[in-house]
Amino acid sequence: MTDVTEDAPNEILAAARAAKAQSEAAAKALSEKAGHWPIGKIGLGVGIGSAAVAAAVLYANRSRPKK
Repeated sequence: MTDVTEDAPNEILAAARAAKAQSEAAAKALSEKAGHWPIGKIGLGVGIGSAAVAAAVLYANRSRPKK
């Protein structure tokens, strides 16, 4: 058997701590960056664009009288 104490760190625990610290730092950076995006204006633009596409499709598919 190996003589391992509970206080001795191993590679797996060290890698897990490093991965957790990296993911927390990335989440923090992402949340700080997300605050700078004008989500309301983007949503409004997407809604207007969708309405324009829908209107164009309806106009193109409308019935036209034969001449």
